[in-house]
Amino acid sequence: MMEIQGSCLCGAIRYAVRLPFDKFLYCHCSRCRKTTGTPHASNAIVAPDALRWLAGQQNVQRYDLPTARSFSSAFCKTCGAPMPRLTRSGKRVIVPAGSLDSDPDEKPACHAHWASRAGWYSDDPALPKFDGDAF
Repeated sequence: MMEIQGSCLCGAIRYAVRLPFDKFLYCHCSRCRKTTGTPHASNAIVAPDALRWLAGQQNVQRYDLPTARSFSSAFCKTCGAPMPRLTRSGKRVIVPAGSLDSDPDEKPACHAHWASRAGWYSDDPALPKFDGDAF
């Protein structure tokens, strides 16, 4: 059984998640855009028993959006980095792929909530690419 590790920006929280993911996707819903500050969240979906906390679970802060039936977010209390979270139903864990410490050797399979994508978002392959800062 393969596992991959992840952590927050400051290193206070560490976890391991079992591979392969059940689903791996980009989510363009407005809530994911707000919690990540990016045009989409990159989310890996796994069963609850596929996640194992290695350190700092007490440093995870959860926020359940009161106006939503199921949306929540989780983040490090110290650095604010998005962290894995159990869905309100308790049936799945959503792992922010940006918190993984290495490449899972899997690629996202779809774009969820494509109709809700940010109007300024572009997946134009002709955009220039830089190996370092572009600002």
